[in-house]
Amino acid sequence: MKIVVDDLSGPEIARFLDEHVQQMRSLTPVESKHALDLNSLRRPDITFWPVSEGDSLVGCGAIKRLDAGHAELKSMRTRSTRQRSGIASQLLEHIIAEARGMGFTRLSLETGAAESFLPARRLYERFGFQHCEPFADYQPDPNSTFMTRAL
Repeated sequence: MKIVVDDLSGPEIARFLDEHVQQMRSLTPVESKHALDLNSLRRPDITFWPVSEGDSLVGCGAIKRLDAGHAELKSMRTRSTRQRSGIASQLLEHIIAEARGMGFTRLSLETGAAESFLPARRLYERFGFQHCEPFADYQPDPNSTFMTRAL
């Protein structure tokens, strides 16, 4: 498995992220959807990592700098045919280490509150994330769960 920073210029990445955004739209009311599309991920305050096995894109994740010590985990996704195969755990471990190396002392995230997001919430809990109040520009939302952890 290969996890490296990417510039988001490849067509496979574009398709993969479009599938992610479409899936989030199908699961979450539009006013509660916080998944970033391709153009939103191309900002200088965001670092993006695809996960590849051979020639196949099997997952991705990103962090967004909120301030000098705080980053937000964004765009965590595993290809549906590869879910529950350990990809997300390896990617999350990699991103936490990278965030620490970038000097961040806190990593936070927003994920869905619906039952379909339970596996994601359990993953984050296994990695030490705890439930918290909304952070950055987020507002309380019954469709969102907010989590954070110190690095």
